[in-house]
Amino acid sequence: MSVIAQVFVVVAGVFHLAVFAMESLLFRKPSTYRRFLVKDDAEAAIARPWAFNQGFYNLFLALGALGGLIAGGDKGHAIALFSCACMAGAGIVLIASDRRMVQAAASQAGPPILALVLAAVL
Repeated sequence: MSVIAQVFVVVAGVFHLAVFAMESLLFRKPSTYRRFLVKDDAEAAIARPWAFNQGFYNLFLALGALGGLIAGGDKGHAIALFSCACMAGAGIVLIASDRRMVQAAASQAGPPILALVLAAVL
């Protein structure tokens, strides 16, 4: 895998680590839950268990991407790229489910899509 593709794998992994922190560790803060279109404390209390669980999905995707790069070789890179494909798919589902989340979806799916394309062509 090219170095530039690896850079985008790292960007995607770090982004998903940050989302893990927001969803699983910081979700009680109004400034955090409002990023996810949650309006108030009552809605946040209902969404908190889902956000906590979803944060761990993001953590595992990040670990797959970053761990695959660290492991290296064909198998490690395959794991990293599979994680990027899952991230890209989740971003597409996000925009399909709520058009207001276009910026978040682009942030979520952009780097892993670039990693996949660059890994395929370089």
